[in-house]
Amino acid sequence: MTAITAPTGRSHLLLALLVTAGMILAVGTALGFQYIGGYIPCKLCLEQRMPYYVGIPVMLLAALSAALRLPGAVTRGLLLVGGLLMLYGAYLGVYHSGVEWGWWAGPTDCQAVDLPAAGSGSGGILDQIDKVIPPSCTVAAGRFLGLSFAGWNVIASVVTAAIALTAAFRRQ
Repeated sequence: MTAITAPTGRSHLLLALLVTAGMILAVGTALGFQYIGGYIPCKLCLEQRMPYYVGIPVMLLAALSAALRLPGAVTRGLLLVGGLLMLYGAYLGVYHSGVEWGWWAGPTDCQAVDLPAAGSGSGGILDQIDKVIPPSCTVAAGRFLGLSFAGWNVIASVVTAAIALTAAFRRQ
């Protein structure tokens, strides 16, 4: 029984911080491409960010738990949650990659829509400026070494999940 409640050591703290840094790097890269690079994310791209937005605070709590030497079950439980979130992120990335490669259909509400030409149809040009139409989920915004952003997200998610899950099942 003492093994379950034993405080976690320095390795749990370092691994929690490593997973946190990996998550921040992954989602920060996506945000950088969006805001600096001008890429507009599709619906599935935005969904893939959710495990990071939830996971970063969870991993910070895991690091805090390890630093405060709370019972090991608390830190390992938080690391487990972080690892599971990243496995879900990997699933979302695989799903999106499959949609991009045409292996299966994507969501019906993730299609590019042609905007009417300026001045045509109802409403003025100012009404049309306010309408931002995200890109289709079926078209990769770009590929680097053969992988789209969704493919790279799979790799980032699997690596961070592996580290978090390894730490979650490691006893001091």
